[in-house]
Amino acid sequence: MLATSACSSGSTLANAESSPEQLTVAVLEALEQRDEARLRGLALSEQEFRDIVWPELPAAQPERNVPFSYAWGDLRFKSDAALAGTLREFGGQALTLTDLRFRGVSTQYQSYVVHRTTTLRVLDAQGVDHEVQLFGSILEYGGQFKLFSYVVD
Repeated sequence: MLATSACSSGSTLANAESSPEQLTVAVLEALEQRDEARLRGLALSEQEFRDIVWPELPAAQPERNVPFSYAWGDLRFKSDAALAGTLREFGGQALTLTDLRFRGVSTQYQSYVVHRTTTLRVLDAQGVDHEVQLFGSILEYGGQFKLFSYVVD
């Protein structure tokens, strides 16, 4: 189920899901289909990062002198590289989610939460149980969930 979340700031998350589990199932389906465009759409876009995430990050404070273009470019480059590796390793495989856990500390910002170190338990087509990390953090914003990136943190 695709959803779009609109919050008081007027910013939205495209292709967001209503739970971390639904988001993960969408990732697993797109991985099985090797649908790179869909996988990219399940992670933050540049506009979402600019409008929702960036203003509240410590790096965005003027005294830090970190340009948005640098922060976004670095995140996108690392996420694209991680996604390419994930597609090579897991693309085309039918995986079924059995459990999802955040092993890292979740960070509460003013308008969103970042849930860190996402670890999945999945069953492969033969019914073998695996613990995997296919992506890193999940952003929770306005009751919706979207991948922060494919960088495993």
